[in-house]
Amino acid sequence: MEPITYADFEKVDVRVGVIMAVEDFPRARNPSYKITIDFGAEIGVKRSSGQYTNYTHEDLIGRQVVAVVNFAPRNIAGFLSEVLILGVPTPDGKVSLLSPTKEGVLGGKMF
Repeated sequence: MEPITYADFEKVDVRVGVIMAVEDFPRARNPSYKITIDFGAEIGVKRSSGQYTNYTHEDLIGRQVVAVVNFAPRNIAGFLSEVLILGVPTPDGKVSLLSPTKEGVLGGKMF
């Protein structure tokens, strides 16, 4: 991978939010959820789609997640995904969502 500058890194706006609602997304190509996330007063409530079905709805609701909030919205099977929730692969090929190890301030910016 080609190195980036710190200025490049600063362009990516990564914030902490809390998942408020989760819905199944049957129109998606792969098993997915529609997720509603509250990022606090500055960013507000945003929606995302993701293949996080190794988590139950109950596992996700109330969980703090880390997401990129300044990508252009993307239409996924008729659903407007506004943010990208970040995760890493697990050994079994699923996803582990990135979350603060201690409660973060809603809308808190990664630094």
